[in-house]
Amino acid sequence: MNFTQASRPSLTSAGLRNLAGPAVLLTLSVLLSACDGGSRAGDASSGVVNAALEQEHAEEPGHDHAGESEHADEVKLASDAVAKYGIQVSTAQLWKLRPTIHVPARVGFNTEAMAHVGSPLRGRIVDVKVRVGDAVKVGAELAIIESPELGEAQADYLQRGVAVQTAGPAVDLSRVAWERAQGLYEQSQGISLTEVQRREAEHKAAIAALKAAESARTAAANRLHMLGMDHAAIEALTTTGEVVPRYTIRAAIDGVVVQREVTLGELVNPEREYLMVLADATKLWVLADVPEARLMQVEVGSKAWISVGSEGDEGHKRFEGAVTFLSPFVDPTTRTAQVRIEVPATELGLRPGMFAQAEIVTANARGTGDTPVVAVSEEAIQTVEGAPAVFVPVAGEPDTFQKRAVTIGAAVGGLVPVYSGLVEGESFVSAGSFLLKAELGKGAAAHEH
Repeated sequence: MNFTQASRPSLTSAGLRNLAGPAVLLTLSVLLSACDGGSRAGDASSGVVNAALEQEHAEEPGHDHAGESEHADEVKLASDAVAKYGIQVSTAQLWKLRPTIHVPARVGFNTEAMAHVGSPLRGRIVDVKVRVGDAVKVGAELAIIESPELGEAQADYLQRGVAVQTAGPAVDLSRVAWERAQGLYEQSQGISLTEVQRREAEHKAAIAALKAAESARTAAANRLHMLGMDHAAIEALTTTGEVVPRYTIRAAIDGVVVQREVTLGELVNPEREYLMVLADATKLWVLADVPEARLMQVEVGSKAWISVGSEGDEGHKRFEGAVTFLSPFVDPTTRTAQVRIEVPATELGLRPGMFAQAEIVTANARGTGDTPVVAVSEEAIQTVEGAPAVFVPVAGEPDTFQKRAVTIGAAVGGLVPVYSGLVEGESFVSAGSFLLKAELGKGAAAHEH
């Protein structure tokens, strides 16, 4: 605001006394008396009054700019805010960080822990017990098939069993007749040798018939096994003699139903590849595509981390795993080889079919990763005014934290090497630093004039 000559008469002694102290009033009097009329007097009074206003503002309580500059990078929280927002303080430690490579990947089921469930016989689905996504245990019922083929096979088995039961007594009778004829011939020759031989032949024929009947029954039982009946079911059929043309398809492994290609009333047969697919969801595979130029740096057993979702998003998650297989072939189109990383699915968030980012620890080159450096979690690093920084507790001031600029390197397995700005044994905020950054931004905005 510039004061003109027209406004000069309003600058009375009382008014000036309200604007500034005695020293300023003296200065104003000298300057005003020495000036001519016109615009020069107005300009001088304007500059002096502005200086007086600035001095008064600087002397007001709570406007100590030197103090503000000294504490500009500090954030003080309420006593309950530290626990409420999960702010954690840790001690800086030395780590041996080995280089890593970042490659695209995708999540899939462990194909060595999957089961394709089919039908061993022809028939019609009369009941479906599970849906996609259901968890099942070994032996759990999946579906029930009604099969005329199974009924015929059971009936044939029962008939073969009757033939065995019939052939058994015939053997005993023929043996008794042969032994009696042989005794008569040896004692008194009261029977001809030809008759003895005939009865012997009859006995052997009865034995052969029994063996044939038993063989036929065994073949009928084997057919039932091929149609899916176990020993217990066949024994029950033998005991009851009741034909039950229904077959229950059961789970071969513990897992989750990931595919179901059958509906109620549908005709099925052994030619179909599968009716359902079960997968063990406790361990998943992550298939990473590693460029051929980096393959020599990856080895079985190397630690790896899998990230899904964008970093900083709420859905971002990170999982730890290990390399279990390196493909011996390179794709001629992409010039990459598939690297299998096994990840225990102990937490929600990792789903087959997801795209992911794999970070794989490289094989230890000579001298690489042998020198320990101070490293902090990625969460501890915040970008403030375009530069990386951490927050450290202020000594002697509870719940007060100060921003400190640091020099960092590339993150390795969730740890960021700090080359300057933080030393071993020094305390820093390892969790919740984002809140401190936000509070620091609020404080800077409030002090802008």
